[in-house]
Amino acid sequence: MKPLVVVGDVFLDVDAEGVAERLCPDAPVPVVDVTSRWLRAGGAGLAALLAARSTAEVVLVTALGGDRSARTLAGLLEPEVTLVPVPLEGGTVSKTRIRAAGQSLVRLDSGEGIASADTLPDRAERALRGAGAILVADYGRGITRNPRLREVLTELASRIPVVWDPHPRGAEPVPGTRLVTPNASEATAVVPDALEMPGLLRERWNAGAVAVTVGSRGALVDDGESVRRISVPDGAQVSGSATDTCGAGDRFAAAAAAGLLDGMPVADAVRAAVEAAARFVAAGGASALSIEEDRATESIEDSQKPDFAAGNAFAVAERVRAAGGRLVATGGCFDLLHPGHVSLLRQARAFGDALVVCVNSDSSVRRLKGPGRPLLSARDRARLLTALSVVDAVVVFEESSPVAILERLRPDVWVKGGDYAEAELPERAVVERYGGEIVLVPTLPGYSTTRLVAAAAGQ
Repeated sequence: MKPLVVVGDVFLDVDAEGVAERLCPDAPVPVVDVTSRWLRAGGAGLAALLAARSTAEVVLVTALGGDRSARTLAGLLEPEVTLVPVPLEGGTVSKTRIRAAGQSLVRLDSGEGIASADTLPDRAERALRGAGAILVADYGRGITRNPRLREVLTELASRIPVVWDPHPRGAEPVPGTRLVTPNASEATAVVPDALEMPGLLRERWNAGAVAVTVGSRGALVDDGESVRRISVPDGAQVSGSATDTCGAGDRFAAAAAAGLLDGMPVADAVRAAVEAAARFVAAGGASALSIEEDRATESIEDSQKPDFAAGNAFAVAERVRAAGGRLVATGGCFDLLHPGHVSLLRQARAFGDALVVCVNSDSSVRRLKGPGRPLLSARDRARLLTALSVVDAVVVFEESSPVAILERLRPDVWVKGGDYAEAELPERAVVERYGGEIVLVPTLPGYSTTRLVAAAAGQ
């Protein structure tokens, strides 16, 4: 399958979390004692990361500079998304929310970067032409005004699905866009009667369909044949405590684009997107993708090493511990994923509240299995594993054993297949030292990657 290509403007989003227990002596404003800072990719970067939850390969075409914030963004994105940069004029935009007791008090924005309109690099045009579907996540910082980009998108819209998530300061969707996904305020800013007559938006934009998102009420869809409201399914309803809707629109657009990439009709893709966005908000919204600043720095440094492919494993570990939960981990090469692996992962996940999979890097697999392995790169193996519902995060390690990564991750339970004896495990000492538990689970007979490779070679 061809990749989903996301086009749009990226930001660095920062949540400064703290405690506010007193007022400033010279003004009636709260003093926030910051206890932690959490980083994540924002804008089209968030949309791309969310798209990677719904489809196997995601490419992000975006304007990136060379400053520290841009390097941080690249480190947050590259483990899961292929980056194709275009020139940025000015500094990377950063948005910092100051929060206390779960509430945002103020947001501080910095950076004036605008995507250059002078050129569209050849690599970016090749990425667009190689797409199976395109999601335009416009955040009003200039990329959708690039004349050559618009020419290419207009040409491609007649052949492949293009989903356009508009912005009040951005350019209008190109003619022939398969689906435009404004929220209610964006829609009514363009056409005041959009909620009563969404077809007016569809006609204005010459689009195949328009889906106006209306928060917890789902979406209003006009595909040229009918107008329907698609409601949030009962099982995905958001509780009253889930108030942070940051990123819900990105999750909606990304899921809709992934559905169209898979060949769904527009109504079915919107229905899947409504459910995905509701579940995303219920799970904590964009904050669930944040990485604590110290951990993010470690991940960014690690991402410069070859064969690195990691999700937000350490952020998952932090959140599980903060909630009083139980973190489970398992590890291995996971080359040529087979039913035996799936059985192991399902059993492991049952021992706790989240499962992190520690995967041998490509060089580590070669040391263990020989020069003909791995069959799949660490990046591809990580993507396959994170596509499984039982896996919460993946982290890749360079050593021949996971001892060093376990020292950092410190799962409550370390799970291995029953073909090992506990005394033989090199990681036994480190797990016992920090007070963890080792569990050996039965393996599914008849499955081995080495055996499968040998059998295939004999055919």
